[in-house]
Amino acid sequence: MAIVLEARGLNKSFGAVAAASDINVAVEQDAVVGLIGSNGAGKTTFINMVTGYLKPSSGTITFGGRDITSLSPRQVTRLGICRSFQIPQLFNTLSVYENLLVGVGIVVSGGKEWSRASDHAGTPADAVDGILERFNLMEYRDKLAGVLPEGIRKLLDIAMAMVVKPEILLLDEPTSGVSADEKFSLMDMVMEAVRAQKVTVLFVEHDMEIISRYTQRVLAFYEGRIIADGLPAVVLGDTEVRKYVTGETLHRESGAHHVAH
Repeated sequence: MAIVLEARGLNKSFGAVAAASDINVAVEQDAVVGLIGSNGAGKTTFINMVTGYLKPSSGTITFGGRDITSLSPRQVTRLGICRSFQIPQLFNTLSVYENLLVGVGIVVSGGKEWSRASDHAGTPADAVDGILERFNLMEYRDKLAGVLPEGIRKLLDIAMAMVVKPEILLLDEPTSGVSADEKFSLMDMVMEAVRAQKVTVLFVEHDMEIISRYTQRVLAFYEGRIIADGLPAVVLGDTEVRKYVTGETLHRESGAHHVAH
């Protein structure tokens, strides 16, 4: 499988703090990759560097063989790398339908003809209706984004990133703030949409059930480094990952200590 995204020797420092240390990652086309780690481990820093929101202190990022290290977020997006955020970035005073139309308008204003910029048939308005159906948002079509439940806001944010078929979709904690009852149905819809469009996905997630169920590969971050990279079962069973990320070893030791007393 072809390599679509590659980071080589990526470093990012904020003063004396190393947010990313010698990150080397090659992501294959159509892969679904989970990024795990405690808060401050470097996951979001990595996503921000890939999407142009942060510039690395050193190292390079290539997309389809092209160096994108110095590009702006808008330039990165136009190349086909889109993202959603931990806190949905929506136009709260606009309806769900209008939010998606704005997404379409941004694409067209970027100089792309709609017919070339998207796989959707028909007009932009037709495409928005198709997205509403695909993400099960039709009943919220005319509701203001600002009053939506958190799970629906997340779904709309991801749907906006998918208005135009991206090659890579980066999601920052897609199930954060979503109820346990809704998280699997949300991820099922997202993964069905990305599979239909053959999109490569990287997502940050703290819920190990989501990681185990939806990823093909996991990158575990700790103090700006990748300490494990591989199949979900292998990474989640790794000693360092259990100690520094999931806390399972510490929990067992704590429990044993408590029993001993």
